Order: sequence, then C-alpha cells, then structure tokens
Amino acid sequence: MAVGNDSLPRLHPVPGIRVAAVAAGVRKPGRLDLALLEMAPGGTAAAVFTTNRFRAAPVQVAETHLRDTSPRYLIVNTGNANAGTGPAGVDDARRCCQTLAEIAGCRESEVVPFSTGVIGEPLPVAPIVAGMPAAFDALDADGWAEAAEGILTTDTRPKGASERVTIDGQTVTVTGIAKGAGMIRPNMATMLAFIATDAALEPGLARRLLRDATAVSFNRITVDGDTSTNDACTLLASGRSGVRLDDGNAAGCKAFAAALERVCAALARAVVRDGEGATREIQISVSGAASEAEAERVAFTVAESPLVKTAVFAGDPNWGRLLAAVGRAGIADLDVSRVRIALDDYVIAEEGGRTPTYDEREAARRMAAEVIPVHIDLDRGDSSATVWTCDFSYEYVRINADYRT
Repeated sequence: MAVGNDSLPRLHPVPGIRVAAVAAGVRKPGRLDLALLEMAPGGTAAAVFTTNRFRAAPVQVAETHLRDTSPRYLIVNTGNANAGTGPAGVDDARRCCQTLAEIAGCRESEVVPFSTGVIGEPLPVAPIVAGMPAAFDALDADGWAEAAEGILTTDTRPKGASERVTIDGQTVTVTGIAKGAGMIRPNMATMLAFIATDAALEPGLARRLLRDATAVSFNRITVDGDTSTNDACTLLASGRSGVRLDDGNAAGCKAFAAALERVCAALARAVVRDGEGATREIQISVSGAASEAEAERVAFTVAESPLVKTAVFAGDPNWGRLLAAVGRAGIADLDVSRVRIALDDYVIAEEGGRTPTYDEREAARRMAAEVIPVHIDLDRGDSSATVWTCDFSYEYVRINADYRT
C-alpha cells in the first residue's frame, strides 16, 4: 500500500558526486542493500542526526568523522540498524569505515557510515565488507535510482527528488534520495536522507541551510510518532558548478535555500505517502496560533492521534476525534468557541461544536480523497504550521507485527 504515483522523478546527476548500490546479502539475499556515495576532493558536508538518546553506533561514528574532516564516502547498509549494540557496534561501524578507506585509498575519518533496519542485533560486518569492492566499482554519476532502491527497509518504493536552479548565471543541481516508512517522527530529519549539490558552500552555511530546510520538511512529518535511533540527513556540496555561496551572496543563498527546501519537502512527503500500510495522505495546517511552536504542537497532536488516523483510513468523517485532539494539545487558555476545523474548504466544526450546515455525506466525500487537507484555525494569533501524516490501516499492524519474523 502507498499513496499516489510510485515512479521516481528524473534524478539529475550532480557533478562531483557518484553513487551506487549492490546486493550484499545483509539480511535478505538478492536485494540491493548496500549503497555508496562518493564526493570528489574539496567538497564540504553538513548533517543533522536523531535526537533519540539511544543513538545508533553509526550515528556516533558519523558525528565524530564529520567533526574531523569533510567526507569522501558515505556508506549505507539496510537490514540492520546497528543500534542498541553498545561498544561492539561502534567497533563494527569503524571496521566498515576502515575497510572502505583501504579500498578507496582515503583516510578512515573520510568515510561516514549509516545503517537502517532491525534494532538490537549485531551488525553483520562480513557481507557488508565483502560487498564493498563491487559497490566501489559500480560508482557512477547516474547511479541515484539504484542507490534510492538500495537504502529501503519496509518502504514499498524508492524516494527521490531533484531540481536545477540558475544562480549567478550558472546551473546548480540539487538531488536527493530518502528512505522511511515506519518509526517516523524524525525530530531532525527522516530515517535516512542524502542530498547532494554541485554548489560550493561554506561549512557553516551548509549546516545552517540544512537545519532550516529540515525544520520545515522532515521535521514536519510523522507516520507513527516514533523517533528512530538512526535518523540522519546529510548534505554533500561538491563545488563543481563553480557557483560559490556565502553570506555575501544573499540572492544566491536565497535561491539555493528555496531549491533545497523544495527537495527536502518532496522527499519528506514521499516518506509519508509511503508510510507503512498508508492509503491516504493527511495534510494538517494550523493557523491563528499564538506561536509557531503552538501551531506545531496542535498539528502533531492531531497527526499522531490513532483515533484520527483510523477514522481517516475508514473514510469516516468523525469530526469529534479531530475536535478532541485539538483540545488535548496542551493549550491551557484555548478558547474552543473560536476554533474552526475544516476538511479542505468545508467547515465541519466551529463555535465549540458541529457547524449548523454540516452534511455527513459531503464530509464523507471529502474524507474519501487520497489526499485530505485538514485546516484548523485557533483564532488566537498570527502563527501557523503544517504537518504531514498518513492513515493507520490493518496493514500497518501486520507489517510491524511481522517485522522480525
């Protein structure tokens, strides 16, 4: 199950970046499960990671390596998260970095590891190491589609987005891939996302632009309210376009930031649309809030309500569940008589209860759509926020009940 078109858009190659994926047999034979990204020397990188306190071993190693140097290689395995594995997991992640560094002829700190899959099981280092030479030999500027396939776990489809934008008369490319379907409430990014550009970015600017983009994209999605131990979003900037962005180029930075945000937003929504068992996408927009944080709190409360999500799966316009979720979002001085709730442009609740013109058949028609916009006006300020989520179906339960069997 998934919502909408399952085909990848055209993923433009990024000068200075090569990617690949191979079947290494990490967990299941015959499927792409080991991806590699290479950045030409001289590039810069930025990353944001999970806020989960049980940070996976590759997250710990990645943060250390990114502090030491700019990476040449990102290595990604699926099938095993290498999380909850203690010091042995860190040693395993470092061993993978060491092996790839030997193959590529670079320093260990120039290799950054990422893992996704089952938590709490030792990383199967042997097949990962054995698959590295083939992945290295397969590196290609046009390998994005294979890499997008090679990082999936319970996803039903690969996810990618790509844009070209003109800055200072030159073409700049931004291309990204992501994975994620369950355990999605990122609190920084999504489960895994890798974005590359051929712009030249100062390290501090790259970090700031990535944080800003993830704040309104990956940090605004939720499937089930669970934050993974392995969440990571990385931006690689090869600099090969010849366009250099810094704080002195305000117009160029603005154009690039907008393109980066669009790519991140497309990837984030693709994760929601492929949420485990998803049949509908829900867009929850909260306006009239006293602050952006307040608007986010209300939106996430509604988005993560199992009762709201199951009603959406059934196409049931059970407006009382929306009303109850707004009311328990923790706004102590909320005046419920001023709150308005609508399905797209059809108002279903106002002045503390159901709108007098409410028609169950019309509400049901709105709830039967593949994408359901929910608008909530708190009428207490000028701030707003939008969160994207999906419904809960029988399939969500089956996927997670059978995940390890």
